[in-house]
Amino acid sequence: MPAEHIPPGTAEWRTPNAERWLAAAPARWAHPLWTLPALVASLAWDIAEAPVAPCTSTAPCGTDWLGLGMAVVSLLTLYWVWRQPRLALAGLAATLTGFAVEGGFTSALGEPSALAFLMAVAFTTAGLIHRLAAAGRQRARALEAAGPVAQPLPAAARTFRRGRLSFVLAALLLGVAGFGCWQVQQVVDAYEERAAGATRLSGRVTALEQDDDIDIVTVEADGRTHRFETAYPEDFPVGSRADIVVDGDWAALVAEPYDAIGWELLAVAGSVAGLAFLANGVDGRRRSQRLRREPLPVLHVLVREGHDDGRTWVFAADDPEGLRPILHFHSLYAFEEEEEEKEDEDGGDAAVVELDRITEILKGEDPPPPLREAVLYGVPHAGAEVAFVAFDDEDDVEVSVQCSVTAVKPVGPRSTGHGQRRHERENPQRPRDEIAAGMTPSAGPRTWTAHGLSRAVGLGLLLVQGGGIWAALEDGPSWHWLWLVVGLPWLVTVVATALTWRITADRDGLWVTGAWRVRRVPWNVITSVRHSDDGIRIGRAEDSSVELSPTGWAWLERHLGREPHAVRTVEELRALLLHPELRPLEEAPAGRQGMPVGPPLVVVSALWGVAVLLLL
Repeated sequence: MPAEHIPPGTAEWRTPNAERWLAAAPARWAHPLWTLPALVASLAWDIAEAPVAPCTSTAPCGTDWLGLGMAVVSLLTLYWVWRQPRLALAGLAATLTGFAVEGGFTSALGEPSALAFLMAVAFTTAGLIHRLAAAGRQRARALEAAGPVAQPLPAAARTFRRGRLSFVLAALLLGVAGFGCWQVQQVVDAYEERAAGATRLSGRVTALEQDDDIDIVTVEADGRTHRFETAYPEDFPVGSRADIVVDGDWAALVAEPYDAIGWELLAVAGSVAGLAFLANGVDGRRRSQRLRREPLPVLHVLVREGHDDGRTWVFAADDPEGLRPILHFHSLYAFEEEEEEKEDEDGGDAAVVELDRITEILKGEDPPPPLREAVLYGVPHAGAEVAFVAFDDEDDVEVSVQCSVTAVKPVGPRSTGHGQRRHERENPQRPRDEIAAGMTPSAGPRTWTAHGLSRAVGLGLLLVQGGGIWAALEDGPSWHWLWLVVGLPWLVTVVATALTWRITADRDGLWVTGAWRVRRVPWNVITSVRHSDDGIRIGRAEDSSVELSPTGWAWLERHLGREPHAVRTVEELRALLLHPELRPLEEAPAGRQGMPVGPPLVVVSALWGVAVLLLL
């Protein structure tokens, strides 16, 4: 960048300071990936083990508004553990208050489920506090790296507004929640109005039965037989007494007067989603206002847009290869009013350029985004809001201003290895050369195949497939069989691929084993090898690409601190493509070429379907 675009005194964020900043990032144990499952599992266990008060005439099972409110708070807290640590602490405090009111602390002494929930809350709270403390340490180290220089935001960034979409979505969803609450109250009022003028009778339960998985209780009262749907048949044993209210042909159980569960679920879902968007909007607006309030520290850095997800990745100023990212966030362009008018005038040409770019991305032909110099405004730390000025990556003529629209996230030490190259490449040749340097020529064929996590994904989907077949066939011929026709072929394909995908490189090309066949791809027709959406895509000249998907779960592997196996496979295949001297010297025998398991899996699925029909 020319000097006029870099404020005087701007410090470079160099690798030593960046590494100190990264060292202050939250520890791995505090990541929500570990704390959240523990909290969810313990909460579900405690709810399942908690005693349910029986429905009686004196304490009927109506709408529990307090319970619905606690459900909203609990679900929001689970979301905030991931996104909003401060709000999550408040949510945990409210949840513990409700837990105490219901006698949970006393039961924890004798109930393993309650004790496990308290331990999970303590673990989650410790993780949240650690994350907030780590953000404070990162803030201090970022200020130390920036020095005393502070500059106001560029004019375009000062007019940038955050949270508008979140506020709109929050209003719509909270409106839905309000409608659900209104409908619940309509059901309650309708029952109470009719029950007030009805005759109350006491009858005897004569039968309990099921009709299409619906529990039916039969009550004889005043010489008449009444049948009611019930959600708690255990509260009405045969021979017991049950109070009912009768008004002509209308009758209802006093203990279970009405069913508004559908509207209650709508109210809870709308409230959770609406309040989540509202909190995100308020938080984004507050951070954006804080960013504009006073002069900010500035840092000279390098940035690049992610090739697959459009994130902005920030690198140290002395990392021209873009090998070690420091942090990332999503951002949007900010424009002054005059620039917006110019954009409107040039909108036609810009739309054509953008359409061409989208087409290239869909075809997998778009070049990797360039690494650019930038000036970062703000104090970067986990959860911060920042802005930056850089040359536009399209023409490198005029500078652009971009503001973050998601919180800053430190990349963490796990990204320093080869597994993060998906987001780190500035010059794709450099990583391939590094991979090639670590490979030695071999005479025999090279093979890459499904690993542990890929097989785990396949086994999980296989269980889903088996359960789906059971669910579709258990009621005999029905419209559910349409699911088998539509969904089963796709499910068999992904299960077979995840379990046994295989790529073998030999002298003349690649043998690619998918779900249904083994395809031969000669070296001289391969144009590209890419990893995208947990799949491997091999581009061929003048022909459709060869795809394998899924080949694992790269996101989980990265968050576990491991290098994604499929990403490593793609990098080594690229090295072989660009360095013919590394290719095997022999041709792969039939035993090394792989065998598709889609056809055998169809047979197994058919046998399972027959077994289900015979068992039911």
